[in-house]
Parts: sequence; structure tokens; C-alpha cells
Amino acid sequence: MDRQKAWEQGVSEFEAGSYWESHESWEPLWIQSKGTQRHFFGGMILLAAALHKARGMGSQRGGRRNYAKALRHLALVPNRYFGIDIRELEARVHMALRDTSAIPRIPRLAPGPDS
Repeated sequence: MDRQKAWEQGVSEFEAGSYWESHESWEPLWIQSKGTQRHFFGGMILLAAALHKARGMGSQRGGRRNYAKALRHLALVPNRYFGIDIRELEARVHMALRDTSAIPRIPRLAPGPDS
């Protein structure tokens, strides 16, 4: 599967609540990446893992730990990266960890020079 398809598949899975599956779709992208992009994909994988632990496995503590790890990676990524508002995504996942009825969507940016 090409990189763009793997990314979009992971986004669809994440937004459908299939967090483990999105993690699996993005992992090859993370493995192939370096620098900022590696931190981005690592952070995305850990956000998905946080939601999977908290919701799929019932481990709030595990969810919070993976969320904290994700924030450490995403702190090294610009606020606007890969067409996403990174800080808004962090906030949405944080809310979803506290409110199980919240379905976090990935906040996409309009195409532009900063995205």
C-alpha cells in the first residue's frame, strides 16, 4: 500500500473508532520516517493507542500514559503539520479520554503554506 493510502486508511479507521487498526495502518509510515515526520507518526500512533487502551481495554491509566507519550512526540512537531491542526487534535483526544461519548475527529486544515 502506498504512503498516502496508508495514511488515509489510518485516518478513516481512527475517526471510526478503530484505534488499533489505525495504529497498524500508520506503523509502516512511522518505521519509514525520520526527523519531524517520525515524531508526527509516532505521536499519531500513540494517540490511537491511548484511545484503544482507555476504550477498548478499559485501562484509563494506560490511556493517560500513552497520551503523555504522544504529547512528548508531538511537542517536536509544528502546530500545523501534515495538513492537521496538531494542538487541536491533542485537545480533542484529551477530551475523548475523559468523555467516552466524544468521537475525536482529526482537524484538517485548508491547504496552505503552513500546513
